[in-house]
Amino acid sequence: MRFLLEPLLAEDELQDLVSVLHDPAAPWIDGASTAGWHARDLKRNHQLDGESPLHQQLSARLEAVLTAQPLVQAAAFPRRIHGLLFSRSGAGEGYGRHVDNAWMGGGRSDLSFSLFLSEPEAYAGGALVLESPAGEESFRLPAGHALVYPSTLLHRVEPVTAGERLVAVGWIESRIRHADQRELLFELDTARRCLFARHGKDEIFDLVSRSYSNLLRRWDG
Repeated sequence: MRFLLEPLLAEDELQDLVSVLHDPAAPWIDGASTAGWHARDLKRNHQLDGESPLHQQLSARLEAVLTAQPLVQAAAFPRRIHGLLFSRSGAGEGYGRHVDNAWMGGGRSDLSFSLFLSEPEAYAGGALVLESPAGEESFRLPAGHALVYPSTLLHRVEPVTAGERLVAVGWIESRIRHADQRELLFELDTARRCLFARHGKDEIFDLVSRSYSNLLRRWDG
């Protein structure tokens, strides 16, 4: 299951983050240095130096925002949000077809996310393309909006042909390891919230809540 956070960042948060990343003193490095051995030739971008105090400060801010986001809590069941990278791609840069490693920067990669920091009109090309049995889906979201998707999918970032594409990416290790279980729990939780909104706490709400809680107890971990 994939889902959108529309938006994840408020306008003032977005502008503050982007202004810091555009500071000439920001420590950008070759993005290929963080790619796995099989993906180094595919990755052409620049990333904020992960060892820098600036990266650690910005990562902590975004992790806090994601952790507090209600849809992330309801659909992703995050144990930890980890491995945040800030990526900048100019003309000719992108990231070829690949799948994320099972372990990324401090945790298991159950879900991946991309937070778009540039408006779509600020660059050409640069779409995030996800592959699934149903076909390909292409994403160029408004600045401040994010996409969360299964880390098991093959995906790519099409080459930027003009302008500059700025994003933050990272991974979620879920308390619920299997995607089908996460989806079922999310649907049950959505159903019980709708029941409560319409009828309050009644016998049906209690039964659905019991099933949700017991399945969460069974699958957590």
